[in-house]
Amino acid sequence: MYRRIRDLREDRDLTQKQIAQMLGMSQTGYSKYETGENDIPTQVLIRLADFYGTTIDYLLERTDKR
Repeated sequence: MYRRIRDLREDRDLTQKQIAQMLGMSQTGYSKYETGENDIPTQVLIRLADFYGTTIDYLLERTDKR
């Protein structure tokens, strides 16, 4: 899951800081999601899926269909 949120961010040429601001959190906190150091809360998964126009199942690597 962590690889997918990084890849989606990089595909849009966005920084961790930009995504963290959209989520209302620090860049350091968001970085820990991408590295797998912290689990991603459900509410954050929902916001990321909505932002990237994909499903939570895609973010969680339960499907390869965006």
